Amino acid sequence: MAPKVLISDELSDAAVQIFRDRGIDVDFQPKLGKDKDKLLEIIGNYDGLAIRSATKVTEKVLEAATNLKVVGRAGIGVDNVDKEAASKKGVIVMNTPFGNMITTAEHAIAMMFAVARQIPEASASTHAGKWEKSKFMGVELTGKTLGVIGAGNIGGIVCDRARGLHMKVIAYDPYLSDEKAAKMHVEKVELDDLLKRADFITLHVPLTDATRNILSRENLEKTKPGVRIINCARGGLVDEQALADLLTSGHVAGAAFDVFAEEPATENPLFGLPNVVCTPHLGAATTEAQENVALQVAEQMSDYLLTGAVTNALNMPSVTAEEAKVMGPWVKLAGHLGSFIGQMTDEPIKAINILYDGVVAEMNLAALNSAVVAGIMKRVNPDVNMVSAPVIAKERGIKISTTNQDKSGAFDGYIKVTVVTEKRERSIAGTVFSDGKPRFIQIKGINIDAEVGAHMLYTTNEDVPGIIGTLGMTMGQAGVNIANFTLGRAAAGGEAIAILYVDEAVSEAVCKKLQDTGLFQQVKPLVFDVN
Repeated sequence: MAPKVLISDELSDAAVQIFRDRGIDVDFQPKLGKDKDKLLEIIGNYDGLAIRSATKVTEKVLEAATNLKVVGRAGIGVDNVDKEAASKKGVIVMNTPFGNMITTAEHAIAMMFAVARQIPEASASTHAGKWEKSKFMGVELTGKTLGVIGAGNIGGIVCDRARGLHMKVIAYDPYLSDEKAAKMHVEKVELDDLLKRADFITLHVPLTDATRNILSRENLEKTKPGVRIINCARGGLVDEQALADLLTSGHVAGAAFDVFAEEPATENPLFGLPNVVCTPHLGAATTEAQENVALQVAEQMSDYLLTGAVTNALNMPSVTAEEAKVMGPWVKLAGHLGSFIGQMTDEPIKAINILYDGVVAEMNLAALNSAVVAGIMKRVNPDVNMVSAPVIAKERGIKISTTNQDKSGAFDGYIKVTVVTEKRERSIAGTVFSDGKPRFIQIKGINIDAEVGAHMLYTTNEDVPGIIGTLGMTMGQAGVNIANFTLGRAAAGGEAIAILYVDEAVSEAVCKKLQDTGLFQQVKPLVFDVN
């Protein structure tokens, strides 16, 4: 059955057609985002939800979205999506951070010109029949110092455009390397230095706990007298009341804001102040940008629903379509290894250590980590997936560590998973054969070669005669057919294991019968999702 996607906000016809051309069943209801009750009523029917800013994807909506796998936001901001609730529910949240980069950067440059030359006020005055030429004395941008807070995708474009205007550009960004700054021809500085030196300050960072109120009253008071401040990023980055006070006192010469702490903004401390330019969140409002983000979100959601490729996800590692093809068997193996340990471990897990060897060490380890953790967590929560598992593990205080190494043995690559509890450590390793099938190759340090099946039986025992016969006879008497039988031992007469791939689930009665023989320390039926 084809995946079903609901589009609850305005999206271009070309984007809708992309879904249809890719074989997605689309329900285009562009006004639905404003009808909360109707959205709650029908959201359970869909695998994907494509939105802009009108639809609010709340915890309540996510609870009702029983089949939802992905939310795609046509745009960069996802303040209207409860990402934490989505992650716990196992729903991927995607955005389109690149489709409106140029448009937003250009708007910031336009706002900088507008506030430097007081263009909106001068236009309003002239429209009113006045000729107040001397009133609107502006400043040039040439030769001025622009302080850019956040030199990522959009901020980087602003830096480039500002250099073209012959401005001196300084940038504060904790993630900006010296090499990247040199390549961009900008000076990397600390925030306090930027505040003291910049004639214009423009913000290009997301709203996070670290960036909220980054231009607080204290920081605004550190700025150079006569500074002009531009915010086309997110509301909440600037203390708007403090900025209004400093505009009124004359310390700040002007401001240009496209975003506000409360939106829609019908009231704000900045409104009505002289030399303050305000626009209603128009940063991405060009025909080109709206088309670009719509097409991108349609492609991204289709790729995920049809191939498993993850692009621009905010709560899961990205996996390209090419990676998904190559990694598919390894992701399955990672899940099986986690599932084995999860089914074998009853006590609380303190830590999960994952070793990647050989070819797999060069793959997308973040995605493989998620698959391992999801496999482990399925014992306690069958609905867990690669999105929600890391969140659940973090909530439980489980420490996750990874090690990757060059090829070290007979296999081109393998994964080894070790869990640590208060009582013990338990480990299992596996690889993917050339036929694409996952195999268990080591359990408890004992080498084996076991094909993974939907139903399996795992036993531990001392290495004594009669184990094979007992297992075979007991399975035969119960009418359980053995598809594959693997044995391994640490040393002659020492600890030994057996793992059987059987055609149907092994009942508790059969397990008890084996346990009652006194030959086995452990008898454990296992179930794996091999689809």
